[in-house]
Amino acid sequence: MAEVKWTKEQESAIYDKGSNILVAAAAGSGKTAVLVERILHKIVDEKIDIDKILVVTFTNAAASEMRQRILDGIYKKIEENPEERFLQKQITLLNKANICTIHSFCLETIKNYFYELDGFSANFRIGDTAEIELLKQDTLEEMLEKKYEEKEENLIRLVDTYTNYRGDEPLKEIILKVYDYIQSLPFPEKALKEAVEKFNRK
Repeated sequence: MAEVKWTKEQESAIYDKGSNILVAAAAGSGKTAVLVERILHKIVDEKIDIDKILVVTFTNAAASEMRQRILDGIYKKIEENPEERFLQKQITLLNKANICTIHSFCLETIKNYFYELDGFSANFRIGDTAEIELLKQDTLEEMLEKKYEEKEENLIRLVDTYTNYRGDEPLKEIILKVYDYIQSLPFPEKALKEAVEKFNRK
């Protein structure tokens, strides 16, 4: 099998250290291969145990692929140097290595350090999609009911603009769509405030 020829930029991503590195490229351009090679470089050349390296992805499929590629890479290195005990040790350590989705990592961190966080108990759990949707609906209902009772002027104008004689379902739908959208952004509340500011007339 021919040896992979890395570009100058890819080599930089694999071997550079001492600073943050951002690897950005189009789909199918070899980002995963570069990241796997960087991890293998840390293990083989720098003698860092795989369970001391954190690897987070966005999907379970990506995490599984990353784990398999690292395993294949370690086996290949062992074939080149069968007597290398350190590499053989990595096969065992790979089972408990932190190669997971970012959600799994955050959940595990909270489980281990819940006592450091206000409002968390040891038996907390993640709600499923249906539960979360119900909670959103209930919270929205309570919030609107409170605002209706206060007869807030801005809400009345909003209701007059976006609802009809059948009820306020269209307004609720808009609020939930806005909420879902801003939750996909890095800083939801900041993004919302900036969007609102664009409508403020000077």
